[in-house]
Amino acid sequence: MKMFVTERRNKILELLNERQRMTVQELAASLGVSEATLRSDLNKMEKEGHLTRTHGGAILNDLKGNETSFSARVKKNQKEKLLIAEKAFSFIEKEQCILLDASSTALAFAEFLKDKHIRLTVVTSSVKTAMELNENPNITVILIGGMMTKGSSSIEGIMGSSILDQLNIDIMFTSANGFTPETGLSDFNLYEVQLKREMVNKAKMVIALIDHTKIGFNSSAVFAKAHQIHTIITDMELNEDLMSHPSMKDIQIIVTSY
Repeated sequence: MKMFVTERRNKILELLNERQRMTVQELAASLGVSEATLRSDLNKMEKEGHLTRTHGGAILNDLKGNETSFSARVKKNQKEKLLIAEKAFSFIEKEQCILLDASSTALAFAEFLKDKHIRLTVVTSSVKTAMELNENPNITVILIGGMMTKGSSSIEGIMGSSILDQLNIDIMFTSANGFTPETGLSDFNLYEVQLKREMVNKAKMVIALIDHTKIGFNSSAVFAKAHQIHTIITDMELNEDLMSHPSMKDIQIIVTSY
């Protein structure tokens, strides 16, 4: 049975997640496509930041080391992230309590918030985000405790999630490695996903900040189903097939513009 392009590329990510690295020949054989088609997929996916081409094959970016991968993501699509941050800010009202995950997009949003004169409480699972926002005297910062991800500044696991029970979270701003209408928002680190699921469940509203490179892809584990997402803020129009999916009918889509 012939797979659609999105299905095939999701399968490539699944195979690389299982095997860590694979050759073009191995991937082509596993998917039943030509090596030329497979190379075209890999080249496109590398441009979108999902993987890195190696000699004769590919490796997932996440497997190159968390800190290197996170540092690369921080530098990637900076203009797009700034525009997304500006749109996200329009949802915030003074004296709200908001939740930021440990994504590079949420960190970019924190850098934007740092200079705003608005009284807020910000709860986060990122040490870097907490340090950024702590420079603003009007913002009360609450860092979710727990075990730090090796080589990163994010908190993983649900050890410290009980603090969320004591707070009324107005909005959660989150990013993801992938989003599809069928599965929702997904991420790579299974232990971080545990905490993100708890965060989603505690928030009155979930707003996803995701650039176009994440749309149409799935990662290892789902942390928010489509029905749990109030708004998606992204940098490009979503394609018609995706928008027509039944799961998208209740999600507000906001597209930034230059």
